[in-house]
Amino acid sequence: MNAEPMKRIEKCRVLGVLDDGTKSLSQDALAHLQQAQLVVGAARTLQLFAAHIAPGAQQRDLTGAMSQVPEWIRAAQAADQRVVVLATGDPLCHGIAAYLASRLCIEAIEVLPNVSTLQLACARLGLPWQDMKFSSVHSKDAGDWVAGSDPGHGLYALLRDIRQHDRLAILTSPSNTPDRIARMLVTEGLADDFEMAVAERLCQPEERIVSGISIQAATKIPFADPNVVLLWRTRLRAPQVLFGLPDASFEQRHPDKGLITKNEVRAVSLARMQLRADSVVWDIGAGSGSVGLEAARLCRQGHVYAIEKNADDSAIVQRNRFAMGISNHTLVHGKAPEGLTAWADPDAVFIGGSGGELAGLIALILQRLKPGGWLVMNFVTLENLSVALETLKASGANWDVLQLQASRSKPILHMNRMAAENPVWIVCAQAGGAA
Repeated sequence: MNAEPMKRIEKCRVLGVLDDGTKSLSQDALAHLQQAQLVVGAARTLQLFAAHIAPGAQQRDLTGAMSQVPEWIRAAQAADQRVVVLATGDPLCHGIAAYLASRLCIEAIEVLPNVSTLQLACARLGLPWQDMKFSSVHSKDAGDWVAGSDPGHGLYALLRDIRQHDRLAILTSPSNTPDRIARMLVTEGLADDFEMAVAERLCQPEERIVSGISIQAATKIPFADPNVVLLWRTRLRAPQVLFGLPDASFEQRHPDKGLITKNEVRAVSLARMQLRADSVVWDIGAGSGSVGLEAARLCRQGHVYAIEKNADDSAIVQRNRFAMGISNHTLVHGKAPEGLTAWADPDAVFIGGSGGELAGLIALILQRLKPGGWLVMNFVTLENLSVALETLKASGANWDVLQLQASRSKPILHMNRMAAENPVWIVCAQAGGAA
């Protein structure tokens, strides 16, 4: 008995379009649009192509309804309807096509791309784009950037890209505007490092290109929507040391100088945390911030959450963060465990100070650590070491202890002697069964 052949499903065509209407479409793309029985797009795009949509075709506005689009397409395909989705520029460059492919499977769609508006903006200014970082804030209103914001902020990924690249092309939105991006650069101390250009209303009669704008000036300029932002660095990035920073790199508390995890101990502690580029790290009892800030440099695609109860030390951490040009670091002025529930689950945790809450903190951290994650603690007193070990034993954690004592050379007359630093116990632990 022969099996019945599978029914052929009409593919959904995802058409890249520009604001000059049908001038930007090939004959094939225009034919698909004219024959479609369901056309999906933003309200502005549907209006732009209204004259070329069949009178009996159904139109759906995807604005604010992105999650419903795959179901619209499935239902239409099940009813043997021809479906077209209109997307600005290249639908596979920060566009809807990848979203649809991940939910419908790639065989259910066919992409007919156009020139990306980012590419088009570069062409208007004669800028080669093969080494540009393409980024996007074409999303819901993110609000103005606040220093120390976590990855939930809508401008977070853009700032990370700006820190790591010299030339960027950025898709904006009606809320996340060029002046908002400029204000973020000012907040992060990057205003003198970049210049900006803005391409407004590309392919429309009102098209305008504004180039060579200082970041400070751009904070006060309203630009017409839609627009694309180009950023290029005018001051070269200095190569950064990622690991093993000297203690003098960090501001420390005065007159009680020395509230810092010393270089040798910091290096071993960071090594035992087994950090990856995308690790989420907790720094509890941040002090001067040295461990968390160095971890942030190592985890460029990750994030560090830090907490410090002393107000003066919290201010020092903030100044160190700013001076080192670090954005993937959030500091809370408070006493752990307050506020930790709002943090993302960690891949690694460092405890440099516990404020008398050590046993409870250890128990909480072992519950929140991701599988395979490490808890690393530094102690200089026998009492805290004892509390930590008893708590770890009771929890069934896997743990080990390293005593580290460094000696540094110091001049004496015309010779040198070795001066010993205080011994430090480094306790490393994983939740039971994780080793």
